[in-house]
Amino acid sequence: MPPRRGLLRAAVAGALAGTVALGAAELTAGLTGARSLLTAVGDAVIAKSPQGLVEFGKQTFGTDDKAALRTGVLVVAILAAAALGVGARWRPGVAVAGFAAFGALGIAAAAREPTGSIGLGGLASAVGVGCGLAALFALLGGHSPAPAPVDMSRRAFLGAAAAAAAAAAVSGAVGRALLQRTLNAAARARVVLPRPAVPLVPPPAGATLALDGVTTLVTPNDRFYLIDTTLSYPAVDVERWRLRIDGMVEHPFELSFADLLTMPMIERYVTIGCVSNEVGGNLVSTAAWRGVRLADLLRRARVRPGATQVVGRSVDDFTVGFPTQAALDDRGAMVAVGMNGEPLPVAHGFPARLIVPGLYGYVSATKWLRQIELSTFETFDAYWVRRGWAQQAPIKTQSRIDVPKEGRRLTPGPVAVAGVAWAPTRGISRVEVQIDDDPWSEADLAEGLSSDTWRQWVHRWNAGPGAHRLRVRATDGTGQLQDERVHPPMPDGATGYHTVHIEVSKT
Repeated sequence: MPPRRGLLRAAVAGALAGTVALGAAELTAGLTGARSLLTAVGDAVIAKSPQGLVEFGKQTFGTDDKAALRTGVLVVAILAAAALGVGARWRPGVAVAGFAAFGALGIAAAAREPTGSIGLGGLASAVGVGCGLAALFALLGGHSPAPAPVDMSRRAFLGAAAAAAAAAAVSGAVGRALLQRTLNAAARARVVLPRPAVPLVPPPAGATLALDGVTTLVTPNDRFYLIDTTLSYPAVDVERWRLRIDGMVEHPFELSFADLLTMPMIERYVTIGCVSNEVGGNLVSTAAWRGVRLADLLRRARVRPGATQVVGRSVDDFTVGFPTQAALDDRGAMVAVGMNGEPLPVAHGFPARLIVPGLYGYVSATKWLRQIELSTFETFDAYWVRRGWAQQAPIKTQSRIDVPKEGRRLTPGPVAVAGVAWAPTRGISRVEVQIDDDPWSEADLAEGLSSDTWRQWVHRWNAGPGAHRLRVRATDGTGQLQDERVHPPMPDGATGYHTVHIEVSKT
């Protein structure tokens, strides 16, 4: 076989062996309930990445940043395996050492996961390494290490390569499906939510504008925004799950999920948002949240004087921190167990999460909650604070134009400029729209659902031909006008007026 063709064949064999190893490891993880090694490695990359790189990923890929990272880890692993395949032509031990290093990396990544098992992670790694090496040496022409590939026919190599690719695809897909199945979907399906003490009144007809393209008043669960620090959702054993309230309290205690469901429930419409949301962005949503008032839990624990910060900890050790006063005032902070009339979806924190109206999610909205600790801001910095974001993060007053969209071409005549505005806990009292450099005009507001939710608005405009600039601004319930200064999300939320450019044709 020509040397160049031999190198290419060895690289292909290595790449395919790498996919076989990953697929086998995923399948083993799915069958045993272990942590996905691919995900564990990706999470380790996230944890060790500089903040600038994390922000670049968010800005470049948006809500697809985790999928991009997963793909990147997969590509790097396959390229490394391809290089090992080439090395195995001369030194088979190179492939053995390289695949063993892959397994060790997987075990190390699994070991750092609070919800992971070193033993099960080691088993998944060992199976992956063994299957990968077996595939590699089979593709190189023998079933055991050899100093150089046997001269297989092209047809035989293609057949073996196709078999390896199919095995990798099937095992990876089945493993991924099994891993998703372990995320307590069955346990969630058995949950019957207690009724709130005061039933939530359905939104009045006047709270919704009959306009296509305007954001719905309540966001369906499958369209609610998602931002997480992990590549997959933690698997929580609901029967063993406990919520612990401790720290600077007189009476620390624990609750099972069953205990939590026996407590008095409240239900409220609340708009929450991500601090990474750009002006005019869609990382903000509204739902009807049902849960136990956080103040009830803290009163039972008897918070000690001087406890200025409530720290929420997730089962995967993500942390948030917010002022204790926000948990005790009348805003209705809660440990939520329900979302839009059903148990929390796994993606949104099943079995329990924190909802604190008026605060950005990174300082308040712990999903997969396991602990509430009373602390101080001087003694503890939460996950994102340690990465340069602000310690205090009330949601800023914001407004957004939903229709017409940026770059739309319209015909002359009546046009509805419409969207939503929000300032949770303060409410929205006024929305104004500016066309080009004309004076600001007050928009019509839909009826307010509550001071914790966004309001829909509409401005009727008789559009004339030409290029136009549309801007929007809002005033909150205290009379404070939205900040006009253009500022990026970091460190405590973006500011500026959402602006849309459109073209109106002459006919």
